[in-house]
Amino acid sequence: MKAEEFPYRLYLVTDEAACMGRDLLAVVEAAVKGGVDLVQLREKYLSDDAFLAKAMPLKDMLDRYHVPLIINDNLWVAEQCPADGIHVGNADLPPAVIRQQWPGCRLLGYSIEYEEQVQTENARVSDYLALSPVFATPTKRDTVTEWKPDGVRHIRSLTAKSLVAIGGLNSKNAAQVIGAGADCLAVVSAICSAKDPEAAAAELRNEIEKAAGNW
Repeated sequence: MKAEEFPYRLYLVTDEAACMGRDLLAVVEAAVKGGVDLVQLREKYLSDDAFLAKAMPLKDMLDRYHVPLIINDNLWVAEQCPADGIHVGNADLPPAVIRQQWPGCRLLGYSIEYEEQVQTENARVSDYLALSPVFATPTKRDTVTEWKPDGVRHIRSLTAKSLVAIGGLNSKNAAQVIGAGADCLAVVSAICSAKDPEAAAAELRNEIEKAAGNW
């Protein structure tokens, strides 16, 4: 997917626990007002029906702001919603299979944990690749590679695919990771746990745009 087809800069991955007891929908809406332009709903422990029940009002709200909704690793929920796309990891349903089963998928993301994955068919059919994690983070413990900026720079040299960096990112290291070649930054706690999610998103978006040379 070319940059003009993946214009997103700040990607929020939801975590209900990180919202500190606040309403998830309210936190996400505040984040969108602050500059989030892509949202992934991640619910690892809900039943399909409960996951869909949470996705539907989120999709309705995001549609009002023209912000796409990505569903994490649940093709049934993504199709039923219907979401704009789905994100999967190395141990999930492969992107090549998703392309066959859901031809209408507009945004298909694939997490890269090994360099070798970049040259696979699954990477080729994906719309964006997520490097996870760039920095170690307590919100994701089952990871293989801590990429760090040098790893982002190396993967950038291997592919023209849009790269989303995730893991331990905040306003202090955002510019460094964008400078290493990431097109978009994905965050969880830096926004979900912030006292003011809108202000936190605005600060991050400002750092991203400055680093990208847009401001």
